[in-house]
Amino acid sequence: MSQVEYTKERKVGEGTYAVVYLGTKQSSGRKIAVKEIKTSEFKDGLDMSAIREVKYLQEIQHENVIELIDIFLAYDNLNLVLEFLPSDLEKVIKDRSILFTPADIKSWMLMTLRGVHHCHRNFILHRDLKPNNLLLSPEGIIKVADFGLARTFPSAQEILTSNVVTRWYRAPELLFGAKHYTSAVDIWSAGVIFAELMLRIPYLPGQNDVDQIEVTFRALGTPTDADWPDVSFFSAYNKLQIYPPPSREELRRRFIAASENALSFLCGMLTMNPQKRWNAVECLESDYFKEAPAPSDPFSIKIS
Repeated sequence: MSQVEYTKERKVGEGTYAVVYLGTKQSSGRKIAVKEIKTSEFKDGLDMSAIREVKYLQEIQHENVIELIDIFLAYDNLNLVLEFLPSDLEKVIKDRSILFTPADIKSWMLMTLRGVHHCHRNFILHRDLKPNNLLLSPEGIIKVADFGLARTFPSAQEILTSNVVTRWYRAPELLFGAKHYTSAVDIWSAGVIFAELMLRIPYLPGQNDVDQIEVTFRALGTPTDADWPDVSFFSAYNKLQIYPPPSREELRRRFIAASENALSFLCGMLTMNPQKRWNAVECLESDYFKEAPAPSDPFSIKIS
């Protein structure tokens, strides 16, 4: 489809390599977002993040994943035409004029995990889940967005970079510099997001990579070989202070509105040992989603 089919009306965001515009699809009048990727910034054409984003969004279509409507080239720039999503969870968490309930949090977590589960069953790691990559449609539906760091599940021998996921949402295996990891890194991020939704402040806000390790283990306990075999083999481990994990009573004090099932759900996602951490199916089957209150109807959640 040609670029004439779309208008770009105003800039709504800008990063190092891309500008996002609000626009309209001429034939239908539908509001869209156009992500213009500046290919001139890359000496060898497109960078991997743009290629990944296009590839994975073409492969995975789901109610809780942002829709890629079209792609076109204009003035040597690649343009991704995406559904327009006016808000995100970061804005909602930070805006104190927005009041939301435990039932709303449950609804958002359910939609987020359905999107994440869809990625994982299609063998895709997202590797950058955070509140401002969880966009909200005008109807209140959560959509997982920004697949620039995504990749397919690795083979057992494949070496991966640990420099993925925005720092505050980075799983302990990534903090230790693991070269092999699984979809458990996305579940950890979802757990931190759940904590933030309950607290309305960042849960593990490290100042830098070294501080992130300290902040994470001070809050959640330092893993040991007893519960995570061979964790002490990581080179960063021997410099660590050993903190005890928080008691259930301590967690109740931190999350005063959380039910026992909500705390179990949180602990399942924030389990240090990635092999024992809950997967997306276990999260979705949690008793947290079965107890009262039921998740809010997304259409009923007022965030405007």
